Amino acid sequence: MSADRTEGATAGRTRGAATTVSTHCAYCALQCGTRLHHDGRAVEVEPSPDFPVNRGRLCQKGWTAPALLTVPDRLRTPLVRRPDGRLAPAGWDEALDLVASRLTRLREEHGPDAVAVFGGGGLTNEKAYALGKFARVALGTSQIDYNGRFCMSSAAAAGNAAFGVDRGLPFPVTDLAEAEVVLLAGANPAETMPPLMRHLARPRLVVVDPRRTRTAEQAALHLQPAPGTDLALALGLLHLAVTEGHLDKEYLDTRTTGFDAAWQYAVAWWPERVEQVTGVPVADQREAVRMLAEAGRRYVLTGRGVEQHSKGTDTTAAFINLALALGLPGRTGSGYGCLTGQGNGQGGREHGQKADQLPGYRMITDPEARAHVAAVWGVDPDSLPGPGRSAYRLLDALGTPDGPRALLLMGSNPVVSAPHAAHVGRRLAALDLLVVADLVPSETTELADVVLPVAQWAEEEGTMTNLEGRVLRRRALLAPPEGVRTDLEVLHGLAVRMGQPAERFPVSPRAVFDELRRASSGGRADYAGITYERLDAGEALHWPCPDENHPGTPRLFLDRFAHADGRARFAPVEYRDPAETPDAGFPLHATTGRVLAQYQSGAQTRRVPELMDAAPEAHVEIHPDTAARYGLSEGDLARITSARGSTIARVRLVRTLRTDTVFLPFHFPDAGRANLLTGPALDPVSGMPEFKVSAVRVEPWQERAT
Repeated sequence: MSADRTEGATAGRTRGAATTVSTHCAYCALQCGTRLHHDGRAVEVEPSPDFPVNRGRLCQKGWTAPALLTVPDRLRTPLVRRPDGRLAPAGWDEALDLVASRLTRLREEHGPDAVAVFGGGGLTNEKAYALGKFARVALGTSQIDYNGRFCMSSAAAAGNAAFGVDRGLPFPVTDLAEAEVVLLAGANPAETMPPLMRHLARPRLVVVDPRRTRTAEQAALHLQPAPGTDLALALGLLHLAVTEGHLDKEYLDTRTTGFDAAWQYAVAWWPERVEQVTGVPVADQREAVRMLAEAGRRYVLTGRGVEQHSKGTDTTAAFINLALALGLPGRTGSGYGCLTGQGNGQGGREHGQKADQLPGYRMITDPEARAHVAAVWGVDPDSLPGPGRSAYRLLDALGTPDGPRALLLMGSNPVVSAPHAAHVGRRLAALDLLVVADLVPSETTELADVVLPVAQWAEEEGTMTNLEGRVLRRRALLAPPEGVRTDLEVLHGLAVRMGQPAERFPVSPRAVFDELRRASSGGRADYAGITYERLDAGEALHWPCPDENHPGTPRLFLDRFAHADGRARFAPVEYRDPAETPDAGFPLHATTGRVLAQYQSGAQTRRVPELMDAAPEAHVEIHPDTAARYGLSEGDLARITSARGSTIARVRLVRTLRTDTVFLPFHFPDAGRANLLTGPALDPVSGMPEFKVSAVRVEPWQERAT
């Protein structure tokens, strides 16, 4: 029995007695502290009262997370597609032998890049690290990326450029509770991470969002730009900060560089021009800048609404420019940060899942980085591949003459979550081999040639890194069901079958983490001093933590930024329109996002009855005047169509919505997929798709609500 299976089984064997473990939520990047209790019959959850991020609170998803452990259609045995086209049960040896032999043959016939790997932002640090190592060592492929590319890659690119390092929040979440003013650009935490709102109860909020969300309803000021125009607004706010005398000149002179180049673009964005492009009144622009400038403790935070654009890196950089101009980053009580989305969106990108990165947030093109990681892995640096395709480009290339012919997919459901979803589904179907490791059936497993059932959150040991760079222990309450293996066991089994030494791919999470520590040592995201023992002893450890005597770094940049000269860099960014703007055929903006009761592609939350009762189907929010113009009423089924396809959704009339905009959540399958509308336009720096704006038309569907 493997070491990780033994650790999990300790709790699983206590069915006659109660067992309690302290762990963290299954969902978002807050990683709220929880206690799981198993009395031999059922699992109950309660919030940890002493974990500072959630302070005794959970959202609806967190409270219902134990339901995931007993869903009726849990995958419990490997499935292999038979000659008649059916997915049928198979033994683990048969399934792994089949996958390994076909991967080996494809590599021999077409080269290592004929096989690809796609990961997820919900995988533990150990699994993300092992997946990247498996791709580059066992497969030798450059073709690896993950769904976190769809989450905050634009903020990562902008943060690295500005500060020299990318960490979602370079300060503890709890610092926000002492703020006087917080500007939230493109974020709706009241629905996406409700416990965070406890830390935002005191500050006056300035919310930038095309919708009047639950977060915007709590704001002192709501700026409501047209979708895709956030960059113009950010340039305009910087313009006002300068022209109205709010620059922190001493800070600019001593802690930054590049302001003059950035100002050359912002100078042209006077308030009236900004209002013409964005629709945000001049008075509101001035009030937003005044509120930030006059507060003593203030923060600028960005989210997916700013980042998920073909110019998301530039837009995030423009909000960072505003924060730098006001002297916020690197000061106690003020700063800039990004609200990471997925549970391990931070750690998941730090340790090797991204096409261009090695563990420790090292760049794969850096010879020193390659040499360091190769030494830890026991391989020749020259054997490591170079950078591969970013997520959408990888999915788009599947099954094409020059693209991968096989894909191993872990922790993602791109048939629902990827942009241009119908096209992505066709590309997945064109593969010679699609292997999906998951815990429940999904829209993507339906296309798979092999499905591998794997353990989930309360059945596994490991670590996660939350949005503030705090490394956390995930602990197992139960053993995985009979027939289910961990992702680490899957990778080990495949690697050994493909000729790798067994010890190169350990199955114990602790052993993998110890190796991760060595591989990350000296990197931007340095975990060398973080150990399971320190975490289990209750230490709060934020990276970087370079040795076991180091206390960790809860607040970055207080003395200097991570560039060689210690200064932050302004970015010269110029406004451009979205890749797609409304016209006569598609006269409305469509924007996508999340709702409180569902999560990501919905593969897990759509199996929880309480969550389905709260959000049971795809819907489209639309202003009553807009709905009337197109013959729609509350509760009707509408067809929403873009240049790429159509989706069907239930009409919800929302008077606070802009009349030129409709909103769709992206959690739902089949004809209700919002991503049937979104397109392939990508940010040229980050590879982020433009989820947040598509040109659409709306019309009644042939069936009306009864």
